[in-house]
Amino acid sequence: MAYKNLQQFIDVLEKEGELLRITEYVNPKLEIAEITDRVSKTPGGGKALLFENTGYPFPVLMNAYGSERRMCLALGVGKLDDVTKEIEHLFHLLSAPKDGIIEKLKMLPMLGEFASWMPRVRSGRGDCQQVVITENPDITKLPVITCWPKDGGPFVTLPVIHTKDPGSGTRNVGMYRMQVFGPALTGMHWHKHKVSARHFNEYKKLGKRMPVAVALGGDPVYAYSATAPLPDNVDEYMLAGFLRKKKVELVKCITQPDIEVPADADFVIEGYVDPSDELIWEGPFGDHTGYYSLPDFYPRFHITAITHRKNAVYPATIVGIPPQEDAWLGKATERIFLAPMKMTMIPEILDMDMPVEGVFHNLVIAQIRKDYAGQGQKVMNAMWGAGQMMFNKILVLADEGAVIQDYEALARYVLGNLNPATDLYFSQGPMDVLDHSCSKLGFGGKMCIDGTRKHDEEKEDNTLEVKDVRVGAGLFQSFPEIRSVNTALLEKGIPVLLVAVEKNRRGHVRELHQQLCNSVEVEGVKLILYVEGNVDATDLPVALWRFCNNLDPKRDSSLVQRPALIHPGKTFSCMGLDGTRKTAQHDNFQRDWPNIIVADDDTIRVVDEKWESLGIGPFLPSPSHKYREQLYGREAVVGW
Repeated sequence: MAYKNLQQFIDVLEKEGELLRITEYVNPKLEIAEITDRVSKTPGGGKALLFENTGYPFPVLMNAYGSERRMCLALGVGKLDDVTKEIEHLFHLLSAPKDGIIEKLKMLPMLGEFASWMPRVRSGRGDCQQVVITENPDITKLPVITCWPKDGGPFVTLPVIHTKDPGSGTRNVGMYRMQVFGPALTGMHWHKHKVSARHFNEYKKLGKRMPVAVALGGDPVYAYSATAPLPDNVDEYMLAGFLRKKKVELVKCITQPDIEVPADADFVIEGYVDPSDELIWEGPFGDHTGYYSLPDFYPRFHITAITHRKNAVYPATIVGIPPQEDAWLGKATERIFLAPMKMTMIPEILDMDMPVEGVFHNLVIAQIRKDYAGQGQKVMNAMWGAGQMMFNKILVLADEGAVIQDYEALARYVLGNLNPATDLYFSQGPMDVLDHSCSKLGFGGKMCIDGTRKHDEEKEDNTLEVKDVRVGAGLFQSFPEIRSVNTALLEKGIPVLLVAVEKNRRGHVRELHQQLCNSVEVEGVKLILYVEGNVDATDLPVALWRFCNNLDPKRDSSLVQRPALIHPGKTFSCMGLDGTRKTAQHDNFQRDWPNIIVADDDTIRVVDEKWESLGIGPFLPSPSHKYREQLYGREAVVGW
């Protein structure tokens, strides 16, 4: 369905029991984020939160997309897979043979439906321009939130940013965070891989100012469409029109008339980026990886006008240690873009899943229909060349024999089909700029775990296969650097060990891996995942989240192969993967390593004290308690 504005979406959320109103004063600096973090980490993602008393004229909406139910309400569907089925239906209609006049005439209604999705620029002003401020526009009068204690400042976190190619006039709608530096100045955090960054480079060549407009609010589908990984030549507002089954109406900006924005937006921030300006030092920022992204230089955005609806609502989100609201935006993308990927690039793909511990790009699971040897590698190369999938770090492949959403059964299946010596593939390529594990910014290693059933051509006859692996605690007692071990996966028939190790020298993890693999006890273990010593290896979700973030697969892999001791004539292979923190001292790692995101003591205390007055249900302790002691160690968080 199409929402006429953000307020109508709020009304629907409230009617469906998905909204909590908070009338107690809550400070946009840190407190809103801390409350939202507690709520969003409850089972099912909690409720959407409307903070009505912020010290500003505008309420703040948080966690609006933070559950499967609310994501479906935002997109106007019963289930996210409904969109997938609809896209598949459209592809089949468009690609089916149309030999006769009757078949061609049947397409006319479909062409009319296509036309109804295309955005339209209307004359006059929109509701987003009911209030117009062109003299001394001041973004600090909006309740822009500060999310985390080490953030560089307040950030606009749900901006729908509009730019145009200066040559073709093609519009791009993206979402890039904006740090507030002053009343009329923010940063514009677009990474070098992004379309808006390319537009910026074209304006730089021309020596012209680049007009930019930022919309906030309106139909909730706009924010989702701005995050969607569309091809460069596809208008995000066409996707929005398809999802809402109604075209998006746009109006020209007041001071940047070359840019059009949704007429029903709650706020529009107009301005420009001047390529001749010095870049501004932006960040750090607690990002979706669960770590602070490192500060760097980015373009300056100069504000020339702020317009808004009467009774506007300011939408925002926080990102940090998963799970957070953004997981459901990612889940929508996973489901919606499965069909185009299947229809245009990878016809054998059946399903896809992005576990929350992988924070989108780090870990992707794909299920394929496998018909021939080497098909896994074919899919691997296709996926790593497909749009934003180029940022994927770990790709797990399974076939029809697995249910990829059942992670335990999937792991048994994948590891049962895996030969560590032949079925792990390593490559290098572009990585997300936020991936701190790369030795070089935006460039690092990738790994494909081919867990599909193997054809005869793919098998090694002398591979050791052990169905039941038992590793006793005594094995680890001779290694004082080992802080904790998770053998629970072995007990479930999954030949994987997690080991938390306190490194104290160069090459330490490789040496430890070799020593462990020399033991007859580990024969049959196929993978050993190493995390740093202050991580509880038995806390599987946290350990995997840490592991995926800290691993550069190509650099941090270590394969041990040797003759099997208990099965003469067979070869034992075990891959070690080092997901520990990297340092100059122990790893010759020359980049800065970011901190994990946690709330500070003062904010936790203030929220604890006012919790009862918030009226949002039973007390929820701060998630930061767990992470500060488990991940930093108690001594490290004293005086944070």
